[in-house]
Amino acid sequence: MGEAVELRAGGRTVRLSSPDKVFFPERGFTKLDLARYYQAVAPGILRALRNRPTTLERYPDGVTGESFFQKRAPKNMPDWIPTAHITFPSGRSADEMCPTEEAAVLWAAQFGTLTFHPWPVRRDDVDSPDELRIDLDPQPGTDYDDAVRAAHELHAVLAEFGGLQGFPKTSGGRGLHVFVPIEPRWTFTQVRRAAIAVGREMERRMPEYVTVKWWKEERGEKIFIDYNQTARDRTIASAYSVRPRPHAPVSAPLRWEEVGDAHPRDFDLATMPARFAELGDVHADMDDHRFSLEALLELANRDERDHGLGDLPYPPDYPKMPGEPKRVQPSRARRAGPTTP
Repeated sequence: MGEAVELRAGGRTVRLSSPDKVFFPERGFTKLDLARYYQAVAPGILRALRNRPTTLERYPDGVTGESFFQKRAPKNMPDWIPTAHITFPSGRSADEMCPTEEAAVLWAAQFGTLTFHPWPVRRDDVDSPDELRIDLDPQPGTDYDDAVRAAHELHAVLAEFGGLQGFPKTSGGRGLHVFVPIEPRWTFTQVRRAAIAVGREMERRMPEYVTVKWWKEERGEKIFIDYNQTARDRTIASAYSVRPRPHAPVSAPLRWEEVGDAHPRDFDLATMPARFAELGDVHADMDDHRFSLEALLELANRDERDHGLGDLPYPPDYPKMPGEPKRVQPSRARRAGPTTP
């Protein structure tokens, strides 16, 4: 698979073993191609990862091999890569790597990291999210064009409730992500509550196209706004991350005027470097903004006070949360019938 090569990054040298190892057989992309890609988009992916606890999605033998999520910082990680101590919903904790420089990204690529999953917090305050992340997830029977329709309405909703500015990107699959930089003064629970409020407002405006129903059997052919992606320990692939699909797509930041014209297939390991060289990071100013969630949290309060719309179910691996409704599929609840007092 070829002799190891050394890559220079910001004054450091990162050793890349087996550079000719094929990671994407359909396209012929190698481990070296992956590393060169991350070098080409380094300012962009560092903007998305810098100082954030980051889970690594690793494919040591390429996209057709086995994979795993590495949450804990590997024991062989260089001491120049900082970490943050984070706590999971179970109460357990771990030290996660926090990339701060290009060499850290290349070091992760050396060990088969395709996708980086950063937390929406910084290592100096791991309990206060600084991003509201909205995941527009097409359900069976829908596609990217349906996510685009929802994204444009979302753009209007965000502006209406607090003058929020969202930064859209492709997921690398069929969906869209919209990240809103926020002041880091709310808890994960409050940020999730704001995401639910967004989803419910979207449901009211687009009842035929959008849902926040947690149970798949209830969603139908709609765009699911996955509010649980804002729960603690839930992460979304970073901008510029390579996604583990045969054609090596990447999660591509977009300008709003591109959302209707661009398509996820336009952005992959081969095409993104040229786009980045021409345009740079189109979300480069994202960290210059910090918005308030007060208007969305007031919307959530009104939904609960006036319409009886409280919390929604958490993921199945979460402990039971205060105020959470019964965590059982509606069809199973119907079969079980009412309980006897």
